[in-house]
Amino acid sequence: MRLGIISALAEEQQGLIEALQSPAKHVHGMREYTAGKLWEIDAVCVLSRIGKVAAAMTAAILVEKFGVTHIVFTGVAGSGDKNVKVGDIVVADSLIQHDFDASPLFPRFEIPLTGLSSFATDVALTDRLAGAASTITRVHRGLIASGDQFIGKLGQIQALKAALPDLLAVEMEGAAVAQVCFELGIPFAVIRTISDNANDDAAVDFMHFIKTVASRYAFDVIQNFCKT
Repeated sequence: MRLGIISALAEEQQGLIEALQSPAKHVHGMREYTAGKLWEIDAVCVLSRIGKVAAAMTAAILVEKFGVTHIVFTGVAGSGDKNVKVGDIVVADSLIQHDFDASPLFPRFEIPLTGLSSFATDVALTDRLAGAASTITRVHRGLIASGDQFIGKLGQIQALKAALPDLLAVEMEGAAVAQVCFELGIPFAVIRTISDNANDDAAVDFMHFIKTVASRYAFDVIQNFCKT
């Protein structure tokens, strides 16, 4: 396994790059990729930056230039369900682009020429990631939705939940990585720590949480994952 680890923000990957043994940094496409051994696993860590295009580009480069065979995206998300609380972790079984709508040419959410509206994660990788997270906090598995907008209004999350009743979390990158991995045949998994309730307080909650809790969770989960 050569594992690609993607996060959108530095705080979401804090400590992982420092933990790499014999790190080698490479700059490509305005991003810094750091390769090395992470608890005996060959790994490449990179910050994608925020949004679907940024994440898709980063995932493609990891595969095509750095030869990763598996990809994990770790970061934070807003809750999409009343039973998913701040501090919980959601591990995706599938991901959907909630802002994609090519109707009436194709059904809402469906990605043209794929026949799919959601992309399933790799079962073995997801099981391993969920197990690594379960020792840290409460874990949920299910649907994560991605879009190029920060969901910070109650009306927004209510509308998404109405359209996607199985929704557990909302973020801005995962489904783009999922599509790239699907098209390139790369096993992938997405894990998100819930930082806010995707409501009117989301922006304040997000900035506080990501600095105080999310980075520690991400580090511990990936460490557990690599050591299992």
